[in-house]
Order: sequence, then C-alpha cells, then structure tokens
Amino acid sequence: MAHDTTFNPFAMARTQFDKIADLIGLDPGARGLLRSPLREYHFSIPVRMDDGSTRVFQGYRVQHNDARGPCKGGIRFHPQETADTVRALSMWMTWKCAVADIPLGGGKGGVICDPHELSAREQEAICRGWVRQLARNIGPVADVPAPDVMTSPQHMLWMMDEYEHITGGHFPGVITGKPVGMGGSLGRTEATGYGVVYCLREALDKQGVDPSDTTASFQGFGNVSQYAIELYKEMGGTVVCVSSWDQTDQTTYAFVKTDGVDLEQLRGITDRFGGIDKAKAVDLGYEVVPGDQWLDQDVDILLPCALENQITGDNVGRIKDRVKFIAEGANGPTTPEADAELEKRGVFVIPDFLANAGGVTCSYFEQVQCNTNFFWERELVLERLDQKMTSAFHSISDLATSKKLYMRDAAYVVAINRVAAACRDRGWV
Repeated sequence: MAHDTTFNPFAMARTQFDKIADLIGLDPGARGLLRSPLREYHFSIPVRMDDGSTRVFQGYRVQHNDARGPCKGGIRFHPQETADTVRALSMWMTWKCAVADIPLGGGKGGVICDPHELSAREQEAICRGWVRQLARNIGPVADVPAPDVMTSPQHMLWMMDEYEHITGGHFPGVITGKPVGMGGSLGRTEATGYGVVYCLREALDKQGVDPSDTTASFQGFGNVSQYAIELYKEMGGTVVCVSSWDQTDQTTYAFVKTDGVDLEQLRGITDRFGGIDKAKAVDLGYEVVPGDQWLDQDVDILLPCALENQITGDNVGRIKDRVKFIAEGANGPTTPEADAELEKRGVFVIPDFLANAGGVTCSYFEQVQCNTNFFWERELVLERLDQKMTSAFHSISDLATSKKLYMRDAAYVVAINRVAAACRDRGWV
C-alpha cells in the first residue's frame, strides 16, 4: 500500500491531542510533556548480507510516556518507515493502554527494510542487531515490544533470545507476540480482530441494531481483518466486500460478493501476507474492483483494518448514507478532516485506540503470564479480553452520551485525563 508522502501521522496525532487538551483545559506542563515523546532512540544496524556485503539498516524506538507503567508497543519492518510514523504510533499506544485501563505506557519501534527481499538469516540479524542497540533501554519492567506490520512471532523469539543472551537469564516478559509454548499467550492471534467486534457488538446493541440484519465492508485481509470477519459472521453479519494488498503487482484490490464472502474459501486462496489470489477469486464468483472501492460499498458498517490515512477529507464524501457504523481495526485510518464530516453525518465511529486495543490488552495478559510463569487457557484469555473491551467501550460511550461528545473525542478525554493524572501524581508536572 503506497504511503502518502505529504501525510504526517505525528502532526495528525498532535492535532488530535491539542483539540482535546483545549477541550479539557489541560495545564501547560502536562500539555508540553504529553505532546512529545519522553525518549527516542535512532540507531544504525549493520548486517552482513548473504552475498557477503554489509548493509546498514536504520532502526527506531520511541518511548512516548511510561507514567502508568512500562512502555508497550510493536516493532514494524517497513520500507517507508519514518521517525514521525513511529512517534505517532507510540503516542497512540499511550492513549490505547489508558483507554483499555491497563498499567502500561506507549512505545513503538521500527526498522526501515522490506522483509520480502531479505532471507530468514538476514531478518534474524536485523532482529538481534535491533536488540543489541537497545538492551539497556528495554525489558520486562521498562519497555516491552511486540510484533507489528511485517514482523512475526519468529522475529519476537529471536529478539527475546538476544536479550536473554545479553542479560544472562530467562526474561520471556521482555517481549510479547511470541509463539505459544515459548511464552506466547493462547488467544493472542485472534485478540485484535475479536476486540474490534466485541466493541462493534456493544455499539450495535446500544443503537438497538441486530447484528444479523447488518452488512459490512472490510479493508485489509491480514490478521486483524480475518479474525474480525470470523467473529462478525458468527454474530450473524454478512460481509460483502474485502480488500487485499497484492504482493505480485503491488496494488490493492477489493473482492465483492453481494450474498456474502466465504471466509474459509478466501483464506484458502491467500499468500502468507494475506494477499488474495485474483484469478482464483474470480473463479469463485467474486467481482474484483480497485482496492479503494471497499469505501464505496452500500453497507451498514465499514471496518478499515489496514493502514493509517485511509478515510480522508478527499474521499469521505464517497461513503454511502447507509453507513451508520465505522469500527477502526487499523491505527489512524481516519483523518481529522474526515472525522468532522462523519460527526456531522451522525456516523457512530468506534475509534482506533479503543476498537483495536484487544491486541495490546492480550499482549498485557501475555506479559503477566510470562512474569508470573503461569499460563491461562484460551477460553479464560478471551473471556477476560471480552470483559476488558466491553468495560472500556462503555466507559467511553457513557461519557460521549452524557457530554454529547463524538466517540473519538470522548476516548481521548478519558485517555489523556488518566495519563495526565499519573504524571501529576508522580510529581512530573
């Protein structure tokens, strides 16, 4: 998915923050502290490539705020990674942990690289090099990374191994998103997608809508989207469109089937990056259209579950009047300009850092299990996840109703108040 080079996610994250800081009358000290990350690490990772040459990769870790607990956040491998993307994501992680009311702060990391072009050994070298640069600044009680775009449980395991090698002990709680059996948590794979749908279920219920009477269009067919589709269909909903990135021709396509997509069928024709095979999809009766048309579908619910900056001031007008709910599985998919229009139209938006907080909540469960060396059954993990997501949703939606706030604004009010209070209680501001 091409990144818009003019779009700056950190500027957007600050715009969202400033709006709420004004709304709640945040004092200048707290505002100054929370507008910028507490710490940033920028470093080089030299890697001996398979052909014998040495390539130097740029790595990042940004720790936005740890007043409520150790920093938490993913590491993404992406050729278009920028410092500002990492800053924005670390800030959103702070709000996400606060909204979910888990005792963690926000962090994010990344490496500018394209794993598609690297061998497993080269990827392992990048993972170990990343940890070597940061071993003194991460850890189970300081900063706990996790997988993100184009990183996997295998990457996390190499990182954990390097950290343990340097520190001389077993510290599975240093990183989450590990394979089950090596310190990973059952239920973690489903957690983000399920969390999105737990929130959607509560939103539909609040508006008196039966899920089985609804249709939805999903952007993306990665991990989040697949499990969200799974649970949404279990509730009786019909998915009429799924968009997917095609690795072979570097383009996005949307796959439409008005009588509903068959999830298992689509899973059976994808590559390891969640790209759907166009030719096979056509054979199965799907209409293949340009990827951005996931937005144009005449459905009740839109679920952007791919990358940031997807619903903008330029394309928000294409959303059909029938759309009454948007549940953001991705981080930062909707720009402030688009928000203003959606708020005017009365669309019920479940904001990203509430909707997709299931991932970090389950990562927190994994961290707790690792640090106590005691692991839970999948049913218990998902039951606790449902409780956390449901109570987070209601704390936001009750505030939105009582103060007549847009859902995103209400979520920010709750999150910023919680983090600012922790900073004040510690005597930082």
